[in-house]
Amino acid sequence: QVQLVESGGGLVQAGGSLRLSCAASGSISNINVMGWYQQAPGKQRELVARIISGGGNYYADSVKGRFTISRDNAKNTVYLQMNSLKPEDTAVYYCYMRIAAPVWNNYWGQGTQVTVSS
Repeated sequence: QVQLVESGGGLVQAGGSLRLSCAASGSISNINVMGWYQQAPGKQRELVARIISGGGNYYADSVKGRFTISRDNAKNTVYLQMNSLKPEDTAVYYCYMRIAAPVWNNYWGQGTQVTVSS
């Protein structure tokens, strides 16, 4: 079965940086979407950044210019480089991928906590 494992969360001061990683494992045929979502306490899960195969990257307005999403296809891994972090970025961050194995399905990571202190 396919699994997504996240890492890289933690506690940082405002203005600091973190790099999140999410690696997919299993009998993967193809991945056409990779993304990151955030969910703050009491809030709805929201899309932060996304890569679509054959298309451009998407960023939420709140993170444009500060976050960068990237991928390593050989490792089935997606990254989120988070710079100039703000307390408002504090949330659990979830990795998402759309994967064919060989049937297309949506997969989620376990979530990793990012806390930004002021």
